[in-house]
Amino acid sequence: MTKLPGSNPWRGNAISRVFGALFYTTEVLPSSSTLSESLSRRILQNRTRRASVVPVLEQWLKEGRGVKQPDLQDSINRLRKSNQHSHALQISEWMSDEMKLDLSPADVFARLDLISKVRGLEEAEKYFDGIPDQLKGLQSYFGLLHCYGHHKSLEQAETTFQKMKELGFAKGVRRYNTMLALYSQMGKYRKLDILVKEMEEKGIGYNLHTLSILLNSYAATSDIDRMEKLFLKMEADPLVTMDWLNYNSAANAFLRVGLREKAQTLLRRSEQLITLKTRKIAYEYLLASYASLGNKDEVYRIWNLYKCMGRFYNSGYRSMSISLVKMDDIDGAEKIVEEWESRFKTFDILIPNVLVNAYCKKGLLEKARSYSKKLAESGREDVSTWVVLATGYSMNGQMAEAVEALQKAANLENGSGWQFNRLTVASCLLYLKKTGDVELAHELLRLLRERGHLTTAVCNELEDSMDGEPKVLETLSGEKGNTWWGLIQFGKEKWMGKWSSSTTGARM
Repeated sequence: MTKLPGSNPWRGNAISRVFGALFYTTEVLPSSSTLSESLSRRILQNRTRRASVVPVLEQWLKEGRGVKQPDLQDSINRLRKSNQHSHALQISEWMSDEMKLDLSPADVFARLDLISKVRGLEEAEKYFDGIPDQLKGLQSYFGLLHCYGHHKSLEQAETTFQKMKELGFAKGVRRYNTMLALYSQMGKYRKLDILVKEMEEKGIGYNLHTLSILLNSYAATSDIDRMEKLFLKMEADPLVTMDWLNYNSAANAFLRVGLREKAQTLLRRSEQLITLKTRKIAYEYLLASYASLGNKDEVYRIWNLYKCMGRFYNSGYRSMSISLVKMDDIDGAEKIVEEWESRFKTFDILIPNVLVNAYCKKGLLEKARSYSKKLAESGREDVSTWVVLATGYSMNGQMAEAVEALQKAANLENGSGWQFNRLTVASCLLYLKKTGDVELAHELLRLLRERGHLTTAVCNELEDSMDGEPKVLETLSGEKGNTWWGLIQFGKEKWMGKWSSSTTGARM
């Protein structure tokens, strides 16, 4: 397997590598299993976005313990799956820059993905450009393609995909799935059909992800006939083994076109395929699906099954509270959060944020502010909560309060890495410009840039807009249009880590 040196420039320093080797071992020591589990546990317990994970690693070395690269890679993967991208990137860079360990092609894929999500697409492109041509393999190009797909950069994705075809890197179904997902998300259904035909002509078979993408694409265009035929194909194909997730995904697709009874039947089938190993995540998905159906009785039935597992999971309380909010049961969500507050072992800011978000959407801004202050007074103040509150104020036209909340978020010293909502920031900047407080606007933008809350490209765009015509900021802020709230990314997909076509290629 070709290895890529981890530092940049790409040639490692021999002395540094020897130094790194003093603290790194590939051999299994007698107590390595226990030590590795302890290191992984320490890393994963450091879940707050306000703290760097690097001191945890450095402390581990100070204790004279060895670090195995597979354990670091496993921690990176776990953090990626839980959307802790900033921490995952810190470990990835520490692994190569401090420990001087070579990055495998899979590590490079992960690094590209993490850079694009934490620092923006432009920085990911710079990282890709720094890889020598002779070392740019399948995973490097696939990683770049995945970045373009995630950022919905259609033209760049198509150019990269064509380059991969020329290099012979586009033969696998996963590469095609990335493009299919992008076309589906952007509503390019004609291009999607052309690509499907190309796959058939080249003999590239579907996998379950392909079928799920197509099923949801047909649902988006209300093409029930094609949905039915495709689903029958999925069930009849001897090479396809349907599991609970496939039936759950199909149920959600049929629900989108109003086939509620069909969706209900598929959810029951999904539940029948749940195993002891999969029941935790499966129940969390079922909570969301039954909430989409508006079936509160089924939501509570699944919740009771979930609690019968006998273990306490933050993700379960997060899923349940989101599900109740979706059904407009704020009181029920408050009770779930109160129960969580009395039992949690590891604090998860996303659970309180469910309530803050719900209050904002209902216009209960005083309640949202009061709860945010309560979190701050208890020592659990978080950047994300103030950003949610700022967006709520902005949506309801209370711009002075929105600016105040955004300032609180920007001034939290240890909040670097959390990506602020561009529309909220643009709305606040527009307000400050119109009220003549341009100096504060520039200071706010400077803080957001320095602490990595916005990508370089977005900061530059907003900076230019501040010095230009107000109409430019109006466009960026969504003031000229009716899609303002619909573009705010508060949804369960981000908070629950929901599996969707947007995660194509995320798992290596």
